[in-house]
Amino acid sequence: MNLLTIEEVSKSYSERILINKASLGISEGDKIGLIGVNGTGKSTFLKIIAGLEVPDAGRILKGSMVNIEYLPQNPEFDPEATVLEQIFKSDTAIMQVIREYEDVIEKLQGTPEDEILQKSLMNLNNKMDACNGWQVQSEAKTILTKLGITNFKERIGNLSGGQRKRVALCSALITPSDLLILDEPTNHMDNKIIDWLENFLNSRKGAVLMITHDRYFLDRVTNKILELDRGNLYSYQGNYSVFLEKKVERMALMDALERKRQSLFKKELAWIRRGAKARTTKQKARIDRFEDLQESKVDISKEKLELSSASTRLGKKVINVEKIHKAYGKNKLIGDFSHVFTKRDKVGIIGPNGIGKSTLMNILSGMITHDAGLIEWGETVKIGYFCQENGAMDENMRAIDYIKEGAEYISTGDGEKITASQMLERFLFDGTTQYSFISKLSGGERRRLYLLRILMEAPNVLFLDEPTNDLDIETLTVLEDYLDEFNGVVITVSHDRYFLDRVAEKIFSFEGNEKIIQYVGNYSEYQEYIDKNSDLLEGNKVVTKEEKKGKNEEIKKSKALKFTFKEQKEYEEIDSKIEQKEMELQEVDKKINAGSSDFQYLQKLVEQQKSIEVEIEELMGRWTYLNELAEEIEAQKNN
Repeated sequence: MNLLTIEEVSKSYSERILINKASLGISEGDKIGLIGVNGTGKSTFLKIIAGLEVPDAGRILKGSMVNIEYLPQNPEFDPEATVLEQIFKSDTAIMQVIREYEDVIEKLQGTPEDEILQKSLMNLNNKMDACNGWQVQSEAKTILTKLGITNFKERIGNLSGGQRKRVALCSALITPSDLLILDEPTNHMDNKIIDWLENFLNSRKGAVLMITHDRYFLDRVTNKILELDRGNLYSYQGNYSVFLEKKVERMALMDALERKRQSLFKKELAWIRRGAKARTTKQKARIDRFEDLQESKVDISKEKLELSSASTRLGKKVINVEKIHKAYGKNKLIGDFSHVFTKRDKVGIIGPNGIGKSTLMNILSGMITHDAGLIEWGETVKIGYFCQENGAMDENMRAIDYIKEGAEYISTGDGEKITASQMLERFLFDGTTQYSFISKLSGGERRRLYLLRILMEAPNVLFLDEPTNDLDIETLTVLEDYLDEFNGVVITVSHDRYFLDRVAEKIFSFEGNEKIIQYVGNYSEYQEYIDKNSDLLEGNKVVTKEEKKGKNEEIKKSKALKFTFKEQKEYEEIDSKIEQKEMELQEVDKKINAGSSDFQYLQKLVEQQKSIEVEIEELMGRWTYLNELAEEIEAQKNN
């Protein structure tokens, strides 16, 4: 059943077109993810659909009985309201009944003999029965508990930002609606809550439209992807994985069409420049054709965020941590934690909110002091810290001046110098936007600018505290590529499972009671190990991939490490194998870029490209294992 129809909706701010004649139908059962670069108008589009903003042109057709519930990215709260009062704030009839019922119950606790209140309670009991209020009330308390909110009478003003967002999410989830609109619902949520939310939305009846940067979440929940790209809305049937495949096909096809148009355009341009001596009908038609070609350019902008990896030289000694402790009063967060960071460590820190992850980051970076233990930093360590907040940003500064304040240019590993303006361009800040005041930028654009500022200072140890919050998927993808090439240490707190799988090679997992599990591998590998061996995890134990294969730690220590014959041969040949595959990938990329009118041929090339990329990824995983083993063998020899 169709719930809502969007017909040629357009929206602009000043001269900037955010949405250009977008059309869409939303049906019951649709689970839609809306993606696009920050600042393109995604949140504005949601507000238009929710009826909170008016489009410049076009219309929204909605049935009179269709209810829409909207969760904004930054919800408004009454700081004096209790959690339950905030949950039941909606103006729907059922919420009004529940509010009245909760109010009478509260008053009766003070004056239980009040006959007027007792009569009101009896009347409200009947209303609760009639509107199914008992189930909604019970569901609200259940969801709050699942979201980690257990004190229902706590004032909203006393909650953290993440807790307030979860209260707002609960309110949206329990309010009866045919279309649920969510703007960044996974921000400030830990992994367990995100897993629960996935299951809830998958089992929920009714349509869902959401913006989120969580790619695993998109893949597991959505059955349709909308992409807002330079004002144009593209629709893809399927989840995020299907979207990636279909977009590659669409871009390859558009690329080929554009090259054909340009070829014809050049011929027409040559004819026009020679001049038409007589304005015959035939010649005038050709002039008109030339003008049409000028107007019909296919927008296949290949703008993408490209970061050149630049960092300051890092010596052998990075950060040595020995038996540190940290507590705030009786709240003990970190106990007896030790780790020696090496030059290429990529560490992901995970655990529930409020358990001490950011505290550990702040201790390691020297921002706060530990209570006991020892931390030593290498003399060459230069720290860059990407905080959850954007830090001090003077809104009266222009974007380019803010970046130049960090550095006028950066030098890449191959000696190339890239100016602040060039880096801004690679970050999708065009010439006009570079000279825009920070106050005019969207929240996502400010986050992108703040990230660039930190990278421009060329740190060799990067601390990233929830880097995926408020960054769009395209920015995250390029950040991940940058971190692949980054010649330094990366330590990140994140709830984004995809980001952790892409970036982290070690996991520090806060398990409560001062326990921090150290595991060699990415997030998914750690979760797999926990599922199989949760009863074996005791203390601050380092869990290695060898243990995952069933090897005993004592046997491993007592037995001399060495390559097998097969591993030795593989170790010697793997660099050349990777190089060969990378050359094959370059050849395929050239063929794709050369274009073709044969769409089936382009599809085959794209499939070949994906296949080679998978082979390279597998080889790189094997390369990491063999080189780590080689280092351990060498270290054992030196001992």
